[in-house]
Amino acid sequence: MIELKTPQPARHADPTVKAQSLAYLIFERPNLLDVESFLTAFGLSVVSRTNDTLYLRGAAAAPFCYLVRRAEQSRFIGFGLTVEKADDLVKLSKVSGATATRPSGMPGGGNLVTLTDPSGFKIDAIHGQISGTPLPRRPLLQWNLAGEVVRINQGQRSPVAPPEVLKLGHVVLEVADYQSTCAWYTKNFGFIPSDVQVLDDGEPAVTFMRLNLGDRPTDHHTLAIAQGFAPTYSHSAFELLDTDAVGMGQRVLREQGWTHSWGIGRHILGSQIFDYWEDPWGDKHEHYCDGDVCTETMQTGVHKVSREAMAQWGPVMPSSFTKPKLTLKNIFLIAKNLRSSPDLTFKKLVTLARLFG
Repeated sequence: MIELKTPQPARHADPTVKAQSLAYLIFERPNLLDVESFLTAFGLSVVSRTNDTLYLRGAAAAPFCYLVRRAEQSRFIGFGLTVEKADDLVKLSKVSGATATRPSGMPGGGNLVTLTDPSGFKIDAIHGQISGTPLPRRPLLQWNLAGEVVRINQGQRSPVAPPEVLKLGHVVLEVADYQSTCAWYTKNFGFIPSDVQVLDDGEPAVTFMRLNLGDRPTDHHTLAIAQGFAPTYSHSAFELLDTDAVGMGQRVLREQGWTHSWGIGRHILGSQIFDYWEDPWGDKHEHYCDGDVCTETMQTGVHKVSREAMAQWGPVMPSSFTKPKLTLKNIFLIAKNLRSSPDLTFKKLVTLARLFG
């Protein structure tokens, strides 16, 4: 049996609140037209646009799931989490560094509090959004399975068009301060570690965290945190109807000339059928379907980390998927965080580079 040798990740006995869903991502980009071009080909729909902001949504009822603000530099800012009660915002406003409650001013309305996690990402806790009307989507395809034939004398074809994204499923972050960042999310938002991937010495390298919705099933992970050399956006994931939608997404994005990152395959932890694509700034966005769901009773699994452990079938994860760019800024951050982060050591950095390089 593999043992986890660190205090985190672990569920918190009495979290400040329990987040209910992943609401939206927040990016800054210098060119909103390029963002819109990629994301609509990816399967999102525009809610509203101005010269300085762009909101997009999926087919589910959430009023939006992707916010882009115009800025000179391209960067990932953070994400929003819905909370159940107005009082949850009051509780979160008392967390160190949090803002006071204020109106969101975004599609769907509601009120929010903005917090900053230990790695510097901005997290909106939002309550009281008004849901939108679900968008039309194609019917589920009927599968002829061994011993269960339902389609006779007829074929089936999904439309040659961007696949309908249903919802924003999860976001994955890389951080230098792994322990404090994991602890912040389990303490303040009630996240539960579903599975942890560890190095040979038992040190965690990746944690897949789910929401705690009690007996209500929730996605295997809504947030994943990986040990890195600096706070970085790794990727975000968006749920599609079925495997044909994943395949059609690949066809459409390839034909439009977008950059493929990894896939198609099936993950081991979470079980999703996946396919990854890069936006105009090289940030990865995942199409997925058929993911695991869990209740609060499922215990945390601990597994050895490796490139091969990331997928059950499909191509092995390419080294380019996790390999950082050796820019002067990144070299500076590596040197800085090796001195200051209690979780990042030269040995760990070399081990991660060997495993994923």
